[in-house]
Amino acid sequence: MSDVTYYTQEGLDKLKEELHRLKTSDRAAISKAIAEARDKGDLSENAEYDAAKEAQGLHEAKIAKMSAALSTARLIDESKLDLSKVLALSIVKIKNVKNGATMTYQLVAESEADLKTGKISVKSPIAQGLLGKSVGDTTEIQVPAGKMEFEILEISR
Repeated sequence: MSDVTYYTQEGLDKLKEELHRLKTSDRAAISKAIAEARDKGDLSENAEYDAAKEAQGLHEAKIAKMSAALSTARLIDESKLDLSKVLALSIVKIKNVKNGATMTYQLVAESEADLKTGKISVKSPIAQGLLGKSVGDTTEIQVPAGKMEFEILEISR
């Protein structure tokens, strides 16, 4: 069985909405494409039919994967987060010790990660290096570009 994944309410709602869309309108569109390809004649030489069936298989695999993710999803009550240390869903303001640059990230589930909005996966190297740390702590994190040292300035939710 898969590991439990923690979500914000927003992330859980997005997951449910996408799964619903995949099971309803997207599934119907694929069925229609298969029917149209089937109507074009001999199935043994019908590349359009083969492509539609392959798309259906990939689509069903995606539904199965998302259903499994939803079955292990847990909602985190953000009002009960411990702000004394970095946890999943914490919003963390950090400073690069070497160049003084500050960044703010929220640690979220992998499926919710979006660097443009400041949301990084709890499984990312930076998040892994920050988890469990407190304000004032410094931590050295191995990233693809080498080792970086960060100081934790602030933790919020």
